[in-house]
Amino acid sequence: MASQLKVDTITGVTTAGSIAVTGEGNSTTTNLQQGLAKAWLKWNGTGIIALGDSFNCTSLTDNGVGRGQIDWVSAMSSKQVATGCSASNDEASDNRDRTAAFTPISASRAYFTTYECASGSADDCEANGGIVNGDLA
Repeated sequence: MASQLKVDTITGVTTAGSIAVTGEGNSTTTNLQQGLAKAWLKWNGTGIIALGDSFNCTSLTDNGVGRGQIDWVSAMSSKQVATGCSASNDEASDNRDRTAAFTPISASRAYFTTYECASGSADDCEANGGIVNGDLA
């Protein structure tokens, strides 16, 4: 019979916010909190831009064609975070490559830009996503 653990809260014994998890190969450990995304979002960037789904994101602001900003509910400890972003259009007839970038400007806000790759120009894109890893304040 498989084991099952059901809990509402996990707290470290030595340090409440630090849980070590044994990694692959059983020879190293990974800090659980360091490996979790601290914020993520997906948004529609055409027409009236809007969050589709998110974690730790409070607002999305349209700053013009292909540009905007996202604010975090819980701030990061600094703007020195690792980010990843993606952009695409869902239309089958639109086969242009897209890319996106987050630019953290403070511990609680980042700008994003979505681009059409061939021209290098900012461009509104339908399906966008982003993730932030780092330390919460």
